[in-house]
Amino acid sequence: MEGQLCANLETSVEKPPGASPPSFIALLKVYRELLVSGIRNTQCLVDNLIKNDYFSTEDAEMVVQFPTQADKVRKILDLVQSKGEEVSEYFISVLQKVTDAYYELQPWLDEIGYKPSENICSKPVVNTDPVSRYCQKLRHELGRDSKFVMSYAQREEMLLEEIYSNSIMQLVSFTNESLGEVCQLEGLFDDAVGLINEDGETIYVFGDAGIGKSILLQKIQSLWAKKELDVGAKFFFRFRCRMFSCFKEDETICLKDLLFKYNCYPDHDPTEVFHHILQFPHTVLFTFDGFDEIYSSFDLSSVPEMCSPNDPIHPLVLLVSLLRGKLLKGSKKILTARTGTEIQRNIIRKKVLLRGFSSNNLKEYTAMFFKDEGQQTLVLNQLEANPNLRSLCSVPLFCWIIFKCYEHFHSMFDSHELPDCSVTLTDVFLLMIEAHLNRSLKTSLLKNNTRSQAEMFKSRKETLLAIGKMAYKGMKNSFFLFEQEDVLSVNISEGDLQLGFLRTVKSYSGCDSQSTYEFLHLTLQSFFTALFLVIEEKVGAKELLQFFSECSSTETAQPTCLHIPCLKKQPAGEDPFRNNEHFHFTNLFLCGLLSRSKQKLFRHLVSPAVLNRKRKILITYLGESMKPHLKGLTRSRLSNYNQVQVQPNFVWMLRCLYETQSEKVGKLAAKRMRANYIKLAYCNACSADCSAISFVVHHIQNRLALDLDNNNINDYGVKQLLPCFSKLAVIRLSVNQVTDHGVRILYEELSKYQIVSFLGLYNNQITDVGAKYVAKLIEECSSLEYVKMWGNQVGDEGAKAFAEALRNHPRLTNISLAFNGITTEGGKSIAEAMQHNNSVKIFWLTKNELDDEAAMSFAEMLKVNKKLVHLWLIQNQITAKGVKYLSEALKENTAIKEVCLNGNLICQEEAKAFENEERIICF
Repeated sequence: MEGQLCANLETSVEKPPGASPPSFIALLKVYRELLVSGIRNTQCLVDNLIKNDYFSTEDAEMVVQFPTQADKVRKILDLVQSKGEEVSEYFISVLQKVTDAYYELQPWLDEIGYKPSENICSKPVVNTDPVSRYCQKLRHELGRDSKFVMSYAQREEMLLEEIYSNSIMQLVSFTNESLGEVCQLEGLFDDAVGLINEDGETIYVFGDAGIGKSILLQKIQSLWAKKELDVGAKFFFRFRCRMFSCFKEDETICLKDLLFKYNCYPDHDPTEVFHHILQFPHTVLFTFDGFDEIYSSFDLSSVPEMCSPNDPIHPLVLLVSLLRGKLLKGSKKILTARTGTEIQRNIIRKKVLLRGFSSNNLKEYTAMFFKDEGQQTLVLNQLEANPNLRSLCSVPLFCWIIFKCYEHFHSMFDSHELPDCSVTLTDVFLLMIEAHLNRSLKTSLLKNNTRSQAEMFKSRKETLLAIGKMAYKGMKNSFFLFEQEDVLSVNISEGDLQLGFLRTVKSYSGCDSQSTYEFLHLTLQSFFTALFLVIEEKVGAKELLQFFSECSSTETAQPTCLHIPCLKKQPAGEDPFRNNEHFHFTNLFLCGLLSRSKQKLFRHLVSPAVLNRKRKILITYLGESMKPHLKGLTRSRLSNYNQVQVQPNFVWMLRCLYETQSEKVGKLAAKRMRANYIKLAYCNACSADCSAISFVVHHIQNRLALDLDNNNINDYGVKQLLPCFSKLAVIRLSVNQVTDHGVRILYEELSKYQIVSFLGLYNNQITDVGAKYVAKLIEECSSLEYVKMWGNQVGDEGAKAFAEALRNHPRLTNISLAFNGITTEGGKSIAEAMQHNNSVKIFWLTKNELDDEAAMSFAEMLKVNKKLVHLWLIQNQITAKGVKYLSEALKENTAIKEVCLNGNLICQEEAKAFENEERIICF
């Protein structure tokens, strides 16, 4: 009945000229309850009705006296309808024109097809809704703030649109197992994929320093400001978490001031805006960037678990309450932090791991950075020729630094070459420092600067020392923001500030007249801290190694942020927000700066005797520190292997060893490595870390097993493992974005040495092309026993290649081709080849597209092959007919223990026919 009436009313609104005018009074009556529930703001309606003399002040007073919003809307509707058709139509036109205030009613307005009459079009409509006007102001200010990205030289800003590039965003479980990838930013908020805790409200985005967490939030902010982020967010409040470290212990603030003072303040009726936010928290989106950068001694156990949105309290308590959903429950929140920062599970809705640039991402970024196609090709070719440098470029920040340095030196010296040979992260940062200092020089228009790096550093020693001293002071106390007095205390001049190592940020201390500074990136503060430790001659052994001590103190337990007193006991005196990655970077740069190859650079900055003393102290420490990392040998599931599951800090130790570029150090570390099975799974190792692994492993004399599953190795990491392959009998590279190119490298290297027995490559990006390389390796390596290829895309062509390879293989016992898109054709090839194989014991073909015809072929194989023990055909497309073929074949085969068929096209009733054959498992 209502639908028919709707159609009649819609027709009346759009009647042709000459017809009777539509009844807007009737329209308001029919949709009365929809309007009552959909209108959140009445003031804008009343203001406009008064402005056009449709309402008197007495009418407005009658509306105001009602206590609830719904009753106010009902009274307005009664008054409007009583005043006739014109007023009723004008009421609808206000709803249509003030889109921001009445956005929930826009679909209804589209549905009824309302078009204002000529008379109503002449009547002015003014948006006086403080909420929608505040939303407009928020969008304007956030759009302006997110438009540019500050470059590494403060005087240059780059458009976000010209610098942001997509990277790998992986949805993960609580244990960091992959649940898929985020392809569109709206996918972060889509619960269809990656939801791990429906009661949590926070999307936790984590990754290494420089991986792109902050710029991701800036991109989200920009899209929201342009109304291109469709996630139902009317309000957007962004916070940098390090600001919470600036508040004193006795400082308090209410939620309203926290939101408005540190974002933007409403121009009209802030109380009404805040009330709306409290009433509709699901329309609010928060971003909290850098949770690990909060360093505070504030005792969270001294405050109640619940807090009022109106009462002043310490800002950290407000932050914790927002994240836990105790304040503004139902609001959307994105929280970022560096890898290793553990957040309590009960607040997390999704976990998103940023893995940096894939090969395609890097190509896109290169094309975006270098506008000239010839230069793009040149840079990509040079990166391809130097896998070490290419691996560093998988981290967006380091890629940007390398590209900016290339761009700078190319413009100054007409150099078309990127650094070659072994490039360390220290080399990259030294290059960046040199580029900064070069930009400050006044050079002739006709003559380029020809100063060497050593001469440049020597000429600016005092500047480097002053900036390093401030970085060191901050690093000791985990401070990342510096007041004007901090800058003056170490004699940093205005000219030094203009170099671009530091940038100004909004002051949170209340002294708006004074500038507050921070280093361009946290890693840059770490670099300058290490530089200070090297060139300050008074630094002794204890000071030199102090940040190693900071890292080793948490070796057995990763730091956990957001310790809520009622859920987890907080050790006395411990900082609940602590993370130590900035210490790790300081140690890494210290190793690089004290490497032998840097002595020529630093002999002009510090005496050779002091440099040698510091280098000796460091090398001795590194040698001793390897011992605790390699304790706790356990027996591997593979026979003849003693396994060591290293601590996450072990990867940092390898990185430090690599930065020294000392063969002596590498050999010493290899000598200390007593295990022959090194498990580095889930260590967040990236492709650049493979250089560090090779740096040590290639010195080991015995055969090794290396487990790098569930990291971010990719093809370039595989290439950097080249020095290791002559030692590796077991290699696991599953869940690592390895493509056909990486598999080709594996084939070419492993086939040389003929010692590999276990190859794990499941859940990568391998197609039939890569499958053919693996098949060739199987054919040529009689030593292979295990091949794990689950979750790739080898298809039927790849299956055929595997079939030929395993046909007469003498030792292959376990093979998995599950979830590989193999259909009947590929299945029949495998079944036929298995008739001739006498070694395979277990074969996984789960989650393919095998049907009854394929099942018939496997049945024929089972009549002949008496060596196969387990055949897994779970989740294929086999019906009862196919199961019958297999069941009949088992009458002629007593060797096989099980044929697993769970999840196929067979019901429980049909499965009863095979109950007598226990080896057929259907459910």
